[in-house]
Amino acid sequence: MQTSSTVAARAAAIRYDRTTIVLHWLTALLVLVLFVLAMLWDFLPRATRTQMHSLHISLGIVLAAVLLLRLAWRATRGRRLPMAAEGLQGKAATAMHYLLYLLLAVQVILGFAWRWAQAETFQFFGLFPLRFATVRNGPLAHSFGDLHDIVGWTIVILAGLHATVALVHHYVLKDGILKRMTGGGGT
Repeated sequence: MQTSSTVAARAAAIRYDRTTIVLHWLTALLVLVLFVLAMLWDFLPRATRTQMHSLHISLGIVLAAVLLLRLAWRATRGRRLPMAAEGLQGKAATAMHYLLYLLLAVQVILGFAWRWAQAETFQFFGLFPLRFATVRNGPLAHSFGDLHDIVGWTIVILAGLHATVALVHHYVLKDGILKRMTGGGGT
């Protein structure tokens, strides 16, 4: 049986590779910006709202690419670390990570499906349109939109819980877990 001090020493000594760390924080930043855009646009004038929708869609496409890159990196080259905690705590952490990956993938798919059901063109940062042959389906678009909202809130809540637990590990337990994903040195 491992003591908390041996787990802390192991966690502090081992860090994720730079690419994994960058992809993690880029994902977090994209999720935060996408969520903030979605929360703010209803309070702004129509022209600004339209620009924010376009930015949201473009960043959603970037998130899809980052997620695919992140999964490919994890499957092929990313550093795999031993579990930082044993027992139920370790299983809960693993489940949280897989659930966040799953929800991010579902969210991206729902975003694309919502746009397709609206028969709208995707604009990628205004550089080029992505057109798909679809027929407008209002009820389906509404359903995809509702699900996209629900999954978005779920991701933000779970990511907030994930961040809170990481901060508890860092500031309360002082076990070095957070340093695995920050690449940081001292306490």
